[in-house]
Formats: sequence, C-alpha cells, structure tokens
Amino acid sequence: MTIIAQLFTSFIAAAGFGILFNAPRKALIQCGLVGMFGWILYFLLVQQGMDVVPATVFAAMLVGALSQICAKLYKTPIIIFIVSGIIPLVPGGSAYDAMRNFVENDYYTAVQLSAKVMLLSGGIAIGLMFSEVVNQLIRKWVWRRAG
Repeated sequence: MTIIAQLFTSFIAAAGFGILFNAPRKALIQCGLVGMFGWILYFLLVQQGMDVVPATVFAAMLVGALSQICAKLYKTPIIIFIVSGIIPLVPGGSAYDAMRNFVENDYYTAVQLSAKVMLLSGGIAIGLMFSEVVNQLIRKWVWRRAG
C-alpha cells in the first residue's frame, strides 16, 4: 500500500507543480509521470539501504533522461519536464527543519540538516548535469556514425 501512495502523491506533486509553472495542459500528465518515476527510483533505492544522496543523484539522472525523451517526443521545451519532475526530490522539509533549528538556537542540529540539504541539492544538480552530458555524448556519437 505504501508504494501506491508514493506513486500517487509524487505524480500529483509533479503534475500540480506543472500547473503552477504554467506547463501546457497537454504536458501535465508527462510532467507527473517524470516526477513519479524519479521519486519511485529514489524511494526504492533508499528502501534497499542506499544513502539518500546517491539515491537523489540517480533519481535526478532519471528525471533528466525522461525529460529529454519527453521534450523530443512532445516537441516541448525540456525545462517544463525537468522543473516539474524534480519537485518531488527537492529537500524542502529538511530545509524547513534546518531553519527551524536555527531559530530555536539548536545550531548543532541546524548545521547537520543544512549540510544534508546542500548535499541533496548538489546531488540534484549533478544528476541533471550528468544526464545532459550523456545525452550530448550520445548525440555526438550518433552524428559521427551517420556522417
């Protein structure tokens, strides 16, 4: 039952942010699916015992790859799928907890949470960047093979 709830809520979060981001209506389902698949990969990796930072990197790579595929298939800018799809992975709750601990003068916990938030945010950036680099390498390889 937990996996069904994870699938549903991650889809709603990504598609809902697509609405807020003014994504085209025809792309909202794909935005939700990209976010859902990214979150499920993250969730399953963490359930298997992987640390949250590498799990975030792998999930962000999947979001980036799926966003590139959707952008080509639906002739829509890639940013629409990336922004909507990455939302379930954003460590908003941890950032909130870090700031709350700073306000409550619990600096030890606040610094720990802040470091975790920065690592997760960096992991998102690295995952998206890596998927773009792989895409460029594949396109360059295909172009050389065709020429």
